[in-house]
Amino acid sequence: MRKLQSLFIGILAIILILFFGVRQLEKASGMAGADTLTIYNWGDYIDPDLLRKFEQESGYKVNYETFDSNEAMFTKIQQGGTAYDITIPSEYMIQKMMKEKMLLPIDHKKLKGLENIDERFLNLDFDPQNKYSIPYFWGTLGIIYNDKFIGEDQIKHWDDLWKPELKDNVMLIDGAREVLGLSLNSLGYSLNSKNNQELRKATDKLNKLTTNVKAIVADEIKMYMINEESAAAVTFSGEAAEMLDGNEHLHYVIPSEGSNLWFDNIVIPKTAKNIKGSYEFINFMLRAENAAQNAEYIGYSTPNKAAKTLLPKEISSDEQFYPSDEVIKHLEVYEDLGGKYLGIYNDLFLEFKMYRR
Repeated sequence: MRKLQSLFIGILAIILILFFGVRQLEKASGMAGADTLTIYNWGDYIDPDLLRKFEQESGYKVNYETFDSNEAMFTKIQQGGTAYDITIPSEYMIQKMMKEKMLLPIDHKKLKGLENIDERFLNLDFDPQNKYSIPYFWGTLGIIYNDKFIGEDQIKHWDDLWKPELKDNVMLIDGAREVLGLSLNSLGYSLNSKNNQELRKATDKLNKLTTNVKAIVADEIKMYMINEESAAAVTFSGEAAEMLDGNEHLHYVIPSEGSNLWFDNIVIPKTAKNIKGSYEFINFMLRAENAAQNAEYIGYSTPNKAAKTLLPKEISSDEQFYPSDEVIKHLEVYEDLGGKYLGIYNDLFLEFKMYRR
């Protein structure tokens, strides 16, 4: 009997040691709920100095993790495991997360500084009344080109990418929505098309672009364009801003027939543990000086009108990155296509990539 008691006490002691050991590991790794804010964001999508500033002001330790696609972010949060307090999806993914009931509603009474956001970027179709999200950055998809290889009047439209003189000299971003979308726009179709005939025509047209495509890549586009290894590339506006800083011969164009207007917003996943800290971070980023610092560091367009007034004039007045309402009128926001058509887009994009080989 005493042996059984000793065995039971020994097992209980091991359980307690393991429990408190795990708790200590959680604290050491910055995953311990109330004292920690766990943020899941795109890579290099916030000024690190702002994270340090937030830690000093709030007293929280920030645990910062990154993802490289909306889909990867969605899957990880859906699977559980890490309890993220903040994440920053794009508009179509916010729609999907809302449908899947993965987000907490935003309590607007807890917000400070929402009035700093430009009204044009509030109450949009993907999140009416901003019930689940707060604007973080916005931008466009366009073409960046090098004037050493291409004249300024030669790149104005998506169709210009098919010009014979650009043989083996165009880089594309590695994204089905972006690449299928530019072809759809070039044909006068919506980049959210669910018309199978339109999608087939767009893919057939893309297949004719293969002789001009040098590579389909992601972040490497910045280095390649700065180093003048390609004449033109399809990229996002913020990435283009960084490239322009690195090479004075580069220019960014939003095709006049239409393109993607995108938004990345802050949301609070339903699995969040530190709700109080989530609101403190949102309010911290709504402050004009912090939003301006972030916009200058990242290069994307801020939706914070108070922050925009603090930016250098050469940034805030640059219509490549803060296009006029007339230009914006011709742009289109990605919508959640649903599982069926997302799969079709991915399959057609894969067909295009295989066709290149």
